[in-house]
Amino acid sequence: MSSATPLGSITDVAGIRVGHHQRTGRGWQSGTTVVFAPSGATPGVDVRGGGPGTRETEALGPQNLVEQIHAVCLTGGSAYGLAAAQGVMEWLEERSLGFPIGPADARPAQVVPVVPAAVIFDLGRGGNFARRPDPTFGRKAAADARVRQARWGSVGAGTGAKAGRLQGGVGTASVAVRIPGTDGDPGIDVTVGALAVVNANGSVVDPSTGVPWEPFGLVRRRPTRAERDGLCEPSDAEAVLRSTGSLNTTIGVVATSAALSKSEVGKFASVAHDGMARAIRPAHSMFDGDTIFGLATGDVALPSTTTRLRVAGSRNSAFNLLLVAAADAFAAACTHAITSASTVGALPSYFDMCPSARPA
Repeated sequence: MSSATPLGSITDVAGIRVGHHQRTGRGWQSGTTVVFAPSGATPGVDVRGGGPGTRETEALGPQNLVEQIHAVCLTGGSAYGLAAAQGVMEWLEERSLGFPIGPADARPAQVVPVVPAAVIFDLGRGGNFARRPDPTFGRKAAADARVRQARWGSVGAGTGAKAGRLQGGVGTASVAVRIPGTDGDPGIDVTVGALAVVNANGSVVDPSTGVPWEPFGLVRRRPTRAERDGLCEPSDAEAVLRSTGSLNTTIGVVATSAALSKSEVGKFASVAHDGMARAIRPAHSMFDGDTIFGLATGDVALPSTTTRLRVAGSRNSAFNLLLVAAADAFAAACTHAITSASTVGALPSYFDMCPSARPA
């Protein structure tokens, strides 16, 4: 069983931290978000969009060498923004975190940090096409990484994001999963968390109600009729954004405290896309670069494939509960990205457009 708690965070997964860095004004409206796992995590990835901008995704395939990574970089700047991952790589190297290469007693340690990354298209949204993240953004976002990250919405990689006619953002959610036990055993508790950077061409709001497709309690009342009509009418800001094209992307990370194999983490990331498709309609178009990374910190052992090990059902049954939670958490994170956003540039935030829907 699982229960989504959108006011929770991906950092509810022990061993996961999040940091942001962004710039606004003077032609800037972009930023970078880093998901940091200081003790390492088993990685996976699933790329669904027709126009992805990514780095190091091949290294995460279950058939390939790397079994553990320490950070994922999510950033604005389109393909140019992949440079931010270099700053994360340098920051990790300074802390001897990465794939070990040299002698075990080498000082400083000889490592090659593997930093997967994905980008959103936000070029020119602050007014200057050349203002986009570089390695300093990745370094500063990594340095900002904290367990109790309180900044969400129009920060980090979500600074220049848009969602239809609304300001996009970075959102998060967590899900508590209880894998039931047998013979009086209480079972196993696993945490699943998600972080989503919503920069969607598709709609995040049901046009008939003005409420997000997956509200998760973050919007408690329907907007007024006038507010709903405003969500559906083209705005002056929309004309401004036409000059930057219609290339869009939702990217993110799902993480769990469970111990999973690389192939299982890949499946975990894959099913999280179901949550994206529930919260953003349509998703995965030719103009989207939709990409979700998976991380498993390995704190909680699941039952083996061949024995029940005090839980009701097989390992596959337990793992399936995590897949359901991954979709729920990512859907909630997408909604949180919109409802936590604030107006930064040309586009209004959801609650600026629909103040009557804001929870009391």
